[in-house]
Amino acid sequence: MTHGDLAEPEARLRRRTFDIGDAEGGRLSAIEFGPAEGSLDLIFLHANGFNGRTYRTILEPLASERRILAVDQRGHGRTTLPAEPRSGRRSWDDLAADLVAILDRLDGPPVTLAGHSMGGTASVLAAVQRPDRVRRLVLFDPVILPWPVTMALRFGIPARRFKDLRSLAEGALRRKASFPSREAALAAYTGRGAFRTWRPEQLADYVADGFRVAPAGGVELACAPAWEASNFLSHAHDVWGALRKLRCPVRIIRAEKGSTCAVTRPLASGMMVETVPGTTHFLPMERPERVRAALLGQ
Repeated sequence: MTHGDLAEPEARLRRRTFDIGDAEGGRLSAIEFGPAEGSLDLIFLHANGFNGRTYRTILEPLASERRILAVDQRGHGRTTLPAEPRSGRRSWDDLAADLVAILDRLDGPPVTLAGHSMGGTASVLAAVQRPDRVRRLVLFDPVILPWPVTMALRFGIPARRFKDLRSLAEGALRRKASFPSREAALAAYTGRGAFRTWRPEQLADYVADGFRVAPAGGVELACAPAWEASNFLSHAHDVWGALRKLRCPVRIIRAEKGSTCAVTRPLASGMMVETVPGTTHFLPMERPERVRAALLGQ
């Protein structure tokens, strides 16, 4: 794949930034799809380590029917908000607060919040804080750990005590953080590891915004391995409690293999839970048509 293949969609992307008033500075970056005018219909949040552009080929076909905002969460993509892992960071409440800040700056009617993995969880945490700004939730294999694990983490048990979380964090820290070029990164990822089920254009979009020019030359991960690891180890947020408090419709679409979502049945009226056969945690990349249908309410 050539540099032109990586860069070609950029010309038609509509970039947007939000100054959300963070005391430490920085801006939140997003990509808009659909009409340039009118009310926003949907906000989409990505998984840990990814970025909004990763989902371009999934969201762009909806542009004739919906106005969509694909957000780069703190520590990812082109967002420049501070993302320094701290020893005291225990939850994704900071990510939820960023989304709440966007909701507070939007005009128009309530929106649909949607997200994949960590993005789905952050959407739940934000929705319970601003129920008047959220019409419904559509969550693709959100990270919702089993209730006993969540409770243990909320009451101070270190996440590293849990083998699966520790393994994910250690894997993130081992990631190669720099390459000579985006093309080199793309070649290294193609057909390997978690990217085996991805289409070439999906992987190209991830790499395009998933790397930035490094001060010493070449490119480096926009989501630093330490920040990705911090997200894997910060699960003391009360997502189970938030789900039970929600009054808007909630649709959860789980992976069949290796799902990160422990919710297997509705917890309240207005909630739907379904499992898509043959999918992994990367369900949006594997079943984009199913994702689009769910976002349209079908």
